[in-house]
Amino acid sequence: MMVKIGVPKGHLEELTVKLLKDAGIGVIGRNERQLFARTNDPDVELVFVRAEDIPDFVARGATDLGVTGYDLVCESGGDVEELLDLRYGFTQMVVAAHEKSGIQSTRDLRAGVKVATEFPAIARRYFAELGVEAELIDVTGAAEIVPLIGVADLIVDVTSTGTTLRAHGLKIIDTILESSARLIANRQSLAKKRAKIDEITTALSSVVRARGKKLVLMNLPETKLEEIKRVLPGMAGPTVSRVEAGESMLAIQTVVDEAEVYKIVRRVKRAGARDILVVPIERVLP
Repeated sequence: MMVKIGVPKGHLEELTVKLLKDAGIGVIGRNERQLFARTNDPDVELVFVRAEDIPDFVARGATDLGVTGYDLVCESGGDVEELLDLRYGFTQMVVAAHEKSGIQSTRDLRAGVKVATEFPAIARRYFAELGVEAELIDVTGAAEIVPLIGVADLIVDVTSTGTTLRAHGLKIIDTILESSARLIANRQSLAKKRAKIDEITTALSSVVRARGKKLVLMNLPETKLEEIKRVLPGMAGPTVSRVEAGESMLAIQTVVDEAEVYKIVRRVKRAGARDILVVPIERVLP
């Protein structure tokens, strides 16, 4: 049974294609202009469309699955099910005012405040929850310019580093939501194609779980086991096996965060470990 996945064109495209490749699904023979692509799985087809269109496509069943930003899912309001946080494409949706506006926080907002945004649904809900009557001004790109030319008092926009906002003299006064790329599903597709969709989700999840992890392997004298166990974190404790050697030796392997590798290697060497290997991990399956 064929499963169609909506892949976002633009800034999320490269990372999404890499995720599919690392998960073994891959993309076969596509050039940049093609909207459809085959994969290594004959039952999976990719459709390349704008990220902002994917929530609606998935909700309507044009694709069974889709990868897009959480902010776009919230803006769409479509009836979809989120299956997985893919942990890339991190952004924040913020409310920002010009430094010279006198607006320092949401407490300074008054009825009639003018807000420029590409996300009117989210902005409308946000200001309604604050109890502030706001006039929304729809813009398409470059929202940060609008306060400079006096068209709006605030903007509601996404940012990853805040650099562009600061360059235009804007100050963040509140954060509405944190966003990242998500795998979403059509609810009817889930009911009809559950087994295949679970297979795809597991494959993608295994790659996400492996990011930033390393496999550390080492040999050590059996008498040092308890000391080593105290310094090794591991996902479920270290795996221990016996080494066929002249002395009583054990082989240890454990999965650690990449940022901890330097510290862990230093500690295990001090505890008597040797023949230490640090190996990349491609996928982690629960």
